Amino acid sequence: MRKFIFNGSIISAVFGGLSAYRSTKEGPRDWRTVLLWISWAATLASAIGTVIIDARERELED
Repeated sequence: MRKFIFNGSIISAVFGGLSAYRSTKEGPRDWRTVLLWISWAATLASAIGTVIIDARERELED
């Protein structure tokens, strides 16, 4: 769990999610809002995947 919490890409994705939430709350809701959330989900999935791959590579090195 610690590897996810302290990873820079995960932290960046979380702050991106907060920004997306604020934009959704304050701005107009149209097709761009949907694309914003899709891109955030892809960013989060990529960050999680990167952490998992790095953890597996470290296990193989040990």
